[in-house]
Amino acid sequence: MRYRGFGQTGERVSALGFGCMRLPVVNGQEDRIDENQATRMLRRAVDLGVNYVDTAYPYHRGQSEPFVGRALQDGYRERVFLATKLPSWLIQEPGDCERYLQEQLERLQTDRIDCYLLHNIKKEWWERLLDCGVLEFLDRAVQQGQIRYAGFSFHDEYDHFVRVVDAYDWDFCQIQYNFMDQEVQAGKAGLEYAGEKKLGVVIMEPLRGGSLAGELPEDIQAAWEQSGIQRSAAEWALRWVWDHPQVSVLLSGMSSLEQVEENCRTANDARPHSLSRDELETVDRVRQMYQERMHVDCTGCGYCLPCPNGVNIPRIFSIYNARSMFQDTRWSHLMYTMSTNDAERADNCIQCGECEEKCPQDIPIAAKLAEAHQVLSEPLE
Repeated sequence: MRYRGFGQTGERVSALGFGCMRLPVVNGQEDRIDENQATRMLRRAVDLGVNYVDTAYPYHRGQSEPFVGRALQDGYRERVFLATKLPSWLIQEPGDCERYLQEQLERLQTDRIDCYLLHNIKKEWWERLLDCGVLEFLDRAVQQGQIRYAGFSFHDEYDHFVRVVDAYDWDFCQIQYNFMDQEVQAGKAGLEYAGEKKLGVVIMEPLRGGSLAGELPEDIQAAWEQSGIQRSAAEWALRWVWDHPQVSVLLSGMSSLEQVEENCRTANDARPHSLSRDELETVDRVRQMYQERMHVDCTGCGYCLPCPNGVNIPRIFSIYNARSMFQDTRWSHLMYTMSTNDAERADNCIQCGECEEKCPQDIPIAAKLAEAHQVLSEPLE
């Protein structure tokens, strides 16, 4: 296992982190973790050198943190940096922060959390968190030894990312980044800004919720094979993220022991700037092939904004396109229903036509928004 610096903390974290959001479950029930299998997976990863374990209050409908607390018994807790997240959307008054932290410490069976994040810092929650004294809470928790390093996870636009980074003396941040999402959310600009600020950077969704691995469209699979390099699609995607020197640790939500073994093998050679020009061109070619599958010809230029009713048109089309590009209904549904602000969703469109007059691509925006909302809000089976 290779290890990387974690911002200015002086710590060394494994290039591969173990994400506890997609653990194996019993009979497809999200809140029934297959404890025996998941424990074997987590402990095997630690035995292979993984020293960063990431969970959160809502994962597996609240069962991930208690599971991690049990799985890290027998000496495993002392071998890892344990990360979890304050449920930002549940904070309504100042005392809530301390209350949830105490509950999480108990669930995790530990007296400290090494890496504590404010979860999913979106605009609509950020101001309320500030009003509830969340930054002062972090200072107190660090001083009292309940947490070691303070950070935040992020699913919003780049401008807001900069505001949050500049608001506090963070140790690290967690952002979504993969070879398809270079301009999505914080994106490449956010990665570079965090690097300039010398923050540790944790990468989530390197496989875009699994969309970039597993069963691929035939033409995409053929493009990888034409490179002449025997490498799975997952390995291509992970290596591309690890190629960036700003990345401290990449989280993988592994769901089988085989994935643990494969990802740990790949992480053994996870060096920055290790991909050749030909390899980078192969990734670019696959990215272009995915982009050609877009359902709406939106370039994300933003000329349609601001919408007088607050609809985030480029974001909605980006999620809708992702559904057609990757044939992944679950990821797109969650991104639309959970990671998009209520006020920015497509059902707020009043069909005033102002955006269509500005669109350089002549997209029938109102009709496409209605279509996107119908598809993306459909309940998961």
